[in-house]
Amino acid sequence: MKDQFFYLGTLTRPFGLKGELCAFFETDNPERYAALDAVFLDLDGEKIPYTIEHITYRGNNQFIIKFDAIGPDECRDFATVELYLPLDQLPPLTGNQFYFHEVIGFTVVDQQLGEIGTCKEFLEVSNNPIMQVDHDGTEILIPASQQFVTHVDRENHILHVNTPEGLVDIYLDK
Repeated sequence: MKDQFFYLGTLTRPFGLKGELCAFFETDNPERYAALDAVFLDLDGEKIPYTIEHITYRGNNQFIIKFDAIGPDECRDFATVELYLPLDQLPPLTGNQFYFHEVIGFTVVDQQLGEIGTCKEFLEVSNNPIMQVDHDGTEILIPASQQFVTHVDRENHILHVNTPEGLVDIYLDK
């Protein structure tokens, strides 16, 4: 069931005296989420939907959120709770922007080397996402930055990359 949700961020602490909570969204372009009507809160491993009364983006990935069902007295109980969105409710991305879950299974093609393998997963390492590519059972790690991912072909399920010279060879040399 976890695979059906996108991790958005975390409620961090109560804000003021009106039942609002501070939240930190761990996403690129957080302003894209400034008009949310609802999110799912992870309460003891269960994703529970909560309607948002109002949400304000404050910059630096920080929001102030007032939920319909959470009053001032309950706010402290929700600090550190994780926020999720169903995958089908994510704003669509275009061009070379992509959600990690969206490109799992895509063929990875390097500008110089041709087809490298299949995108299997992404690792989050110090806010530097790393793409795990399966090349006939050998794992190849490629930074998933705009510097290296040059084109997302959604129609044909291909991720075009331009890796630094020698990066892929490190994994393939025996």
